Amino acid sequence: MTGLTVRCVLTARHGGARLAEQPPLRRCPDDRLLPRLVVDTQHRFQTHLGFGGAFTEAAAVTWQRLSPARQHQMLSDCFSPEHGHGYTLGRVHMGSCDFALGNYAHVETAGDLALHSFSIERDRQALLPFIQAALRTAGRPIQLLASPWSPPAWMKTSGQMNHGGHLRGECRDAWAQCYVRFIQAYAAEGVPIWGVSVQNEPMAVQRWDSCLYSAEEERDFVRDHLGPALHAAGLGHVKIVIWDHNRDLMVERAHAVYSDPEAARYVWGTGFHWYGEDHFDHVQQVHDAWPDKQLLFTEGCQEGGPHHGSWALGERYGRSIINDLNRWTVGWIDWNLLLNEQGGPNHVGNFCSAPLLVHAGDDAVHRQSSYWVLGHFARFIRPGARRVLCAAPLQALESTAFVNADGSVAVVAMNRSEDALRFALRLDGASFEGELPPRAIVTLLA
Repeated sequence: MTGLTVRCVLTARHGGARLAEQPPLRRCPDDRLLPRLVVDTQHRFQTHLGFGGAFTEAAAVTWQRLSPARQHQMLSDCFSPEHGHGYTLGRVHMGSCDFALGNYAHVETAGDLALHSFSIERDRQALLPFIQAALRTAGRPIQLLASPWSPPAWMKTSGQMNHGGHLRGECRDAWAQCYVRFIQAYAAEGVPIWGVSVQNEPMAVQRWDSCLYSAEEERDFVRDHLGPALHAAGLGHVKIVIWDHNRDLMVERAHAVYSDPEAARYVWGTGFHWYGEDHFDHVQQVHDAWPDKQLLFTEGCQEGGPHHGSWALGERYGRSIINDLNRWTVGWIDWNLLLNEQGGPNHVGNFCSAPLLVHAGDDAVHRQSSYWVLGHFARFIRPGARRVLCAAPLQALESTAFVNADGSVAVVAMNRSEDALRFALRLDGASFEGELPPRAIVTLLA
């Protein structure tokens, strides 16, 4: 380890540092008097898939209203591997969601079980141009997860897209074919779909687009309809993600599906959100019980408005990402990539925050604390990296570490306390001394 240098990139609530390069850590000849952040790159765990955010109609129309220069800036901030976060994951709604401009389905004609009226013309107005521009900026594939919020109203027991309801039994085959048609239509537009989730938040009756599935209904739909439909269409490579809801019930839902070998063979992994109680232990339990299945964080945002300038917003992101990654999560997808200053548009008034907010009239993209915190992970932990052993003796020093495919090491540590923390980084036996300011996050690079 002779000659090893540890770079330090800092974002802090106080002092204005935002992904700012700091002096490298000092060598520490005797680290016995400091709390040690121990990293051992010989003990390796899951392979990292990437970070990203959601392409919603709300984000797309907000992006379209920017000038060409600001559109380019926003895309670079998120997708450029050289100048931004280098996102390699994304999510898109299949049909409308709350962050669309209104309810819509890809098969609007009632009773059209043969899908003669299937169309993605609505997506061509804003969503597809936004995704296509992001792909050009990234210069590499973006693995895109497609999630439905609701089947067409006529396919549901309730006869409407909002307020829950269930998929009608006689419509299950046609609904499975809608996934096939959606994937094929997006591919024809130069936008490959990497995976699909069965249903966004299948246990939530929302005042917006929603649909209920019991664990058994989700299992049976995957086993008898969605899995066979994808394979019959030559789309067996498209990943199927179950649950796509909060951590609280993810063990129960995974158990229901994975206990059925015929259903489980179609499923790549479990997706989850962060709303409600944390339950990070449930993420670990799903991995421990089914280590051959993957874990993917598929949605999280700060609800209840835009939260301009909130530091707590970024800390919520940092805490969730660190805890999820340390429990075998292979990828982390934020919710809306950007929104307007109100936290919308949203067709039911469910306004939320986003890492990038656009203020009407000033043609400016305002980076929130969540943007900077996401950068501490996404810019330095690259797809193909392996998580490695990382532990600290202080709860206040929350941390995770990865070794990239080129051998470089990225350690992310966060301090949510009001006190500065002096610590020693012991990396494969070499010791370095550092200090993490209060309310700050750092990426250490070796």
